[in-house]
Order: sequence, then structure tokens, then C-alpha cells
Amino acid sequence: MMPAGGAAAVYLDRDGVIIANRDAYVRDWADVAFLPGALAALRRLARAPYRVVLVTNQSAVGRGLVPLARAEAITARVAAAVRAAGGRVDGWYLCPHRPGEGCACRKPAPGLLLRAAAELGLDPARSYLVGDALSDLAAARAAGATGLLVLTGRGRAQAALVAGGAGPACPVLADLGAAVDWILARPARAA
Repeated sequence: MMPAGGAAAVYLDRDGVIIANRDAYVRDWADVAFLPGALAALRRLARAPYRVVLVTNQSAVGRGLVPLARAEAITARVAAAVRAAGGRVDGWYLCPHRPGEGCACRKPAPGLLLRAAAELGLDPARSYLVGDALSDLAAARAAGATGLLVLTGRGRAQAALVAGGAGPACPVLADLGAAVDWILARPARAA
């Protein structure tokens, strides 16, 4: 965990939260489809006292399906589209590894969040992570952040697992817009 005193952040998973998941992976910009209301939610979040950081597992790279440079270009272009729509992305972090490789960056490990915290001066204990999978919630918990599960992407199936006790208890919200509303309804976490 990072020492207290850094900025509060909202960490966001990419696929299933901001853009649609694809069974065969997001392999090219043509595969990108922004989820309804996601850009409007990010525009609202841009006015809040939180840093906005994308944290995404991209195992298609490790599986040899997408070159790392293309996966990074897609993520950078998602961030640029968010900015063009009036949102803000203060940083993005991508894990290219396959499940089971044992890296420290692939969620449920907290490596992406902790790296962002170190590089951007964030305090995970004052931060949220919005995701659509148990791995997102586990990464949030391991980093000391508060996890929120959305029902978009894989979220509906994952919510049943959370309800059954397979993951940490957390707020379960309809989509990114509802998650942003939930975060903004709370006082900003003081340093």
C-alpha cells in the first residue's frame, strides 16, 4: 500500500466498464464500442476532485493475438476519446500478461493500481476502483481502495458470485454512470 497523503483517484477498468467486452478480445479500434452513458459519466467525473486512471488487463497480448503496441494504441485512443468528449484521463496502465503467468500487474494483483499510485502521487485508501469482475474487486482490496462492481460487461454474472460470497462485499451498480453518481454523492475523501 502507498502512504497516505496522495491524491484520491477513481481507477477504471476499460473493457466492460467504458467499452464493450468482446468474446474474441478488442483487437483493433474497429472493435471498440463505448458503452451507453460511459462518456457522459466520465465528463461528470472530470469535474470531481479525483484523478481518473484506467487500469486494464489485456491478456490478448500475452496470448499472441494482439501486438503490445496495438493494445497500447487502442487504450491511448480510448483515453483520447474520453478527453474529446469532455472527460479526463490522468493516466492509463495495461497488463499484457496471460492469466497464470504470475505477474504482479494482472488484476487481481494490485500492481497496476500501486504503480499508478507511485507514479501519479495517489492514495489508494482514498480511492475507488470501478470494475466488472471479481478480479477488479480483489485488486482494489489488495491496494487498499474501495471496489465498486458494475453490471455491464461481465458484471451481472460476477454480481451473482459476490452475492454468493465468492468475492468481497461491495456496492453493485447498474453501470459507470450509476457508479460515478454513487462516488459523487459521497464527500471527497480528505487527505
